[in-house]
Amino acid sequence: MSWKALLHVSAAVLWLVAVGVGLARLWDYSLSPGAPGDAPLRWPASSRIERVPGQFTVVVAVHPHCPCSRATIGELSRLMTWKQGRVAALVLFVRPAGFADDWVETDLWRSAAAIPGVTPIRDDEGVEARRFGAVTSGQTMVYDAEGRLVFSGGVTGARGHHGDNAGLAAALAVLDGEETGRRESPVFGCAL
Repeated sequence: MSWKALLHVSAAVLWLVAVGVGLARLWDYSLSPGAPGDAPLRWPASSRIERVPGQFTVVVAVHPHCPCSRATIGELSRLMTWKQGRVAALVLFVRPAGFADDWVETDLWRSAAAIPGVTPIRDDEGVEARRFGAVTSGQTMVYDAEGRLVFSGGVTGARGHHGDNAGLAAALAVLDGEETGRRESPVFGCAL
């Protein structure tokens, strides 16, 4: 084998190794959940937002610029379609201090606002997200008609992943009154 051919083969091998390492790191990142939230077991009395009396209320905390949260809003749309009229949803769009009021009004905001039964809320400095114990974008809490927490976690299977997953299945099961044994799931998103 000539020196040139050996150089080309070596370069190809190095390139394949680099691509493999990159894909492995990307895969690992997509499957690494964010920090778990600590949602209160009852609707926070200090919250300035009100739950809808007599029905389930879903609360989702979102970083308005988190690309992973597009999947969360997509899964929320599925949930709201399947449970139409039986559940209300509030999406908290966290706006850090020092950012303009319209910083939260992204395509995620417009997508959430377009879902029947969903109300987007600007959460200045993440006050409400903290009251609900959310620390990762996509944290979803389901409260029953009496204001008791029945589910807390993510409704996607990985960062930016659309489709069937254990978190969404658990949330849907509690909305149907099923005893699933699973009332939590990992949250995949950016830090709030």
